[in-house]
Amino acid sequence: MSTIPPPKPPIGLKTAGRRLWSEVVGPYILTPAELGVLVQACRTTDELDRLEKEVHGLPTLTTIGSTGQMRGHPLLSEIRSHRALLEKLMSGLNLPDEDQSVGDRAPSRHASHAAKARWRRRKHGDPPTDADRTDAG
Repeated sequence: MSTIPPPKPPIGLKTAGRRLWSEVVGPYILTPAELGVLVQACRTTDELDRLEKEVHGLPTLTTIGSTGQMRGHPLLSEIRSHRALLEKLMSGLNLPDEDQSVGDRAPSRHASHAAKARWRRRKHGDPPTDADRTDAG
């Protein structure tokens, strides 16, 4: 029985992106569409790593705005945006949690978390909340 080797990382990835690539393609078999999402996630990881290194080199996290006011450094906003994008890309891969064999789609994950929360509250004798009544249908 032969095994198919994992795909090689795309050219141009830096250390952080290559690490993410190997952590995902090592244990998981991805569809071509998922590989495309992973490429974008790896590139975003590299960009985020570079932005964070730049921020760590700053003498302060504030800067002077156009009217002389103190404001957060623009790189902080870029880091937030990159983190949000990376989270969205990674959740799009539908990788399974440690206790799963297949990953859930985002709506299924949300429904599962909501059901577990309701079960915990009922198990402890807490009354149902308005959210429980809405979730239940």
